[in-house]
Formats: sequence, C-alpha cells, structure tokens
Amino acid sequence: MATVTFKAASRIYQPAQRAAVDSLDLDIADGEFLVLVGPSGCGKSTTLRMLAGLEPIDDGAVFIGDTDVTMLPPRARDIAMVFQSYALYPHMTVGQNIGFHLKITKVPKEEITTRVREAAKLLDLEDYLDRKPAKLSGGQRQRVAMGRAIVRQPKVFLMDEPLSNLDAQLRVQTRTQIAALQRRLGVTTVYVTHDQVEAMTMGDRVAVLKDGILQQCASPRDLFTNPVNLFVAGFIGSPAMNLFPARATEAGVVFRSLTLAAPASMLSAATTDQVTVGVRPEALRVASSGGLTGTVTTVEELGSDAFLYCSVDGIEHPVVARAEGLSATRRGDVVHLIPDDAALHFFDSATGLRLPSPR
Repeated sequence: MATVTFKAASRIYQPAQRAAVDSLDLDIADGEFLVLVGPSGCGKSTTLRMLAGLEPIDDGAVFIGDTDVTMLPPRARDIAMVFQSYALYPHMTVGQNIGFHLKITKVPKEEITTRVREAAKLLDLEDYLDRKPAKLSGGQRQRVAMGRAIVRQPKVFLMDEPLSNLDAQLRVQTRTQIAALQRRLGVTTVYVTHDQVEAMTMGDRVAVLKDGILQQCASPRDLFTNPVNLFVAGFIGSPAMNLFPARATEAGVVFRSLTLAAPASMLSAATTDQVTVGVRPEALRVASSGGLTGTVTTVEELGSDAFLYCSVDGIEHPVVARAEGLSATRRGDVVHLIPDDAALHFFDSATGLRLPSPR
C-alpha cells in the first residue's frame, strides 16, 4: 500500500492549446478510496492514465509513496488497472485469466494456485474457476477482471469506469461489492466514473473535475452540503440543486416574490449585488399557499419518494421539489414551493464561488 501524490501535474494534447489536465495538485492517503468524477472530457480518465504511466506528463510530477514515478514505465509502478472493457482471454478459464500475469512473471505454480484461490474466495468465484468467460454473466466477468488485479498485490488499484457495461440493477450490486472489497483489502484505490451517484456512494473522498481543473475534493457529505462553486453545486446531487438568479439588498436576497434571509457579512463578500441562490429538491416544501407558484409538468414516482418538476414563471429550467412517496399531486396541478431558509446556498454570480457562511 502507498500514498499517491499529484504535484502540479499537467497533460496537453497537441495541437490543442488547453490542457486536458491542468496543474493538478492532489494527495491520496494510504488505503483511501478516491473517486474522480466529472462530465465527459473533464480529464478524469487522463488523470488515471497519467498515474498508470499510459499518458506522459508534460509538466509537474506524480509520486507513489516516496517514489517519483513521473518517468517510470507502467510495469515499474506497481499498480494494477481494471478497465471498462473486461479484456478477458476467451480461450482461458477463469482461474487461468486471474493468474495469467503471475504466470508470465514466473511466479511459482504453488503460489499462483494459492493467490488465485484466495482472490476467487474474496470475489465469490470459487465455483467458476474452470469455466470460460463466455459462460459467465457480465457481473461475473467484471469480478474476474478485478481478481486479475487483486492477485498482483499492487500498491495501488486503478479502475476506469468498470461498471459502465453492466445493467442498472447489477451496477448497484457490484458497486457495493467493490466498495466492501476495497475496505477489506485496504489498498489505495483511484476510481473513475461519470456517474455522480456512483461516486457519492463509493468514495471516501470525491474529486470533481471540469475542463481539466480540479474543482473540489472532499467527502461525499461535504460535497453535498458545502459545494465550493456553482459547477459542483449543480453537478453533485440527483436531481440536481435548483439554482436561481437573485439580487442582494439590505433586506436580504430578493428572488421574485421572495425575500430570503442572508447574513450581511456573507453578502458583503459578493463582487456585485447579483447572487445565485441554490436550494436542493428536499429543501423545497410543497404547501397550499405562499412561496413560489408553479405548475407541475412531470411527476417522478420512486416509491418512497416522488420528485415534482414544476414550471415557474420567469425561470427557464424546471424547478424540482421532493414530495412524499405515492404523492397525490398530478401533472397540471398548481403547487406552492417554500424553501427551507436553513438549507439555502448562496453563490457569487460573477465568480461562481460560494459565499462564505457564518454557519
């Protein structure tokens, strides 16, 4: 096991002028499960490949433990990578696939057998060691790919969207298994995904990237409750946070018919009087009067919860509120949405940065 450190690491693809990864500074603790998340093209897979040695680093450095691996080839970095594609050898059995790397590195047969059986036990593959990949389900194939990484006993696991080829139900089951397995093994793990729900449910910390720049790296709870800027606020959470343009006054923050209480010390930090108010769907209460008046356009029934997508005059995008499961509200109903003052987020509209809160 080892720490991982990016020191102002950059990667620029020619002839592009903008860096795919721009001066990344990131410290990953020994045994930590860190998730890299962001929209397509944000640089998360490039970051992983830089750590693996599959992409050169144009500036800065990468350390695994105390060793500068910036110029080392992949085979010298003591890492194991699980790709989006299972990349299993179809003519080999599960046991042969898992132990293949050990075989080509001339590990003794007895040790290969022991490591393969240990990995198979961890991954619940003991009954499948003699099967070929064609006889396995997608989830089982992904576990074989993970077993191939586990038997190498690396310092760092790297996982590049390993669940993207699985159906929705199997993804939920497998992500739980991966998170539990990583905690049992205690190996430093860097995991890439574009699915922010996956990131929030698996990682000890989550690093959010946009356009090659690290926006925020924090625990899932901190990202949800204290997003550092408008991008993180809108990206983290499902459904996403509602964001409304508003104006700061001496009386508070004015948005349409609402005047929202906000500390003067916080508003004084804004560069202009234009601020953005953020309120998550669960912080909007559906009432019979007051607040924002909207018309329900869509109701998402999820059993225990329901999400109401509402059209509000003067707001281009739908306003989303969470209601109780099996809600009586239907499309076309007029509702009143009242925000919870204690759960509001305020951002400087000019810079996009979160305004400091005294709370």
